[in-house]
Amino acid sequence: RLGVFRAAQCAVCKGRRAAAPTAMSFHWPPLESNPEIFSDYMHTVGLPAQWAFGEVFGFDEDLLAFLPQPVIAVVANVERLKKQEEKARGDPALPVQFYMKQTGNLDNACGVIACVHAVYNNLAAMGGLPEQSVLGKHLAATSAMTPEERAAALDSNTDFQAVHVSKAAEGDSAQPSEQSDVRHHFVAFVLVDGKLVELDGTKAGPLLVAESCDDVLRGTIEVIKQRLEAGEYSDRLSLMTLNANPDGM
Repeated sequence: RLGVFRAAQCAVCKGRRAAAPTAMSFHWPPLESNPEIFSDYMHTVGLPAQWAFGEVFGFDEDLLAFLPQPVIAVVANVERLKKQEEKARGDPALPVQFYMKQTGNLDNACGVIACVHAVYNNLAAMGGLPEQSVLGKHLAATSAMTPEERAAALDSNTDFQAVHVSKAAEGDSAQPSEQSDVRHHFVAFVLVDGKLVELDGTKAGPLLVAESCDDVLRGTIEVIKQRLEAGEYSDRLSLMTLNANPDGM
């Protein structure tokens, strides 16, 4: 068995509700690895209804066949066993449409950062974003920024903060009492010019993981398998897909 998919969650939040955001400071509570929560979150901030997040229940082809098509990105929730080696990877010069860093202030914002990476690197496939949506306005405001400046812009975006607090309060997972209890981390995998790229704000930059790839889902699964075999990830992981929404067509 390759993973405990739905049980491997980055945290949250029925045990204690997060405080409302303030102008002075904001703590980003972790999100549950739940496609319904992620879909609701992203639809609230402007993801077109034709797209949604789905759940990968296993690596077998019979299970993958149930996923709506097309799949344009994968969001993985993993427990990294070699964090420092992971963080050293990546190339700041690798060209992608959008990449941002995850700074210390964005402590548990990896879920929304993975979604932002997945969405902003697939604008052509999705047909763009509503200009006046939270996602649309944030993209316009940050498109010329550095990855570090984009981190600061997200950290201070009160529109994102308000939605984040609401969605972090949903789900079935217990709220972690200490930061050290949050063991899982969200990353995104996307296709860029026929290459498979991992986008993780804690890395040095975007990471090229396959020189040639035409299937982001199966390409990501191969990478996950390799990292499981190499002892880089524990088997407590989950995968979600950004895919066509059969209920929003």
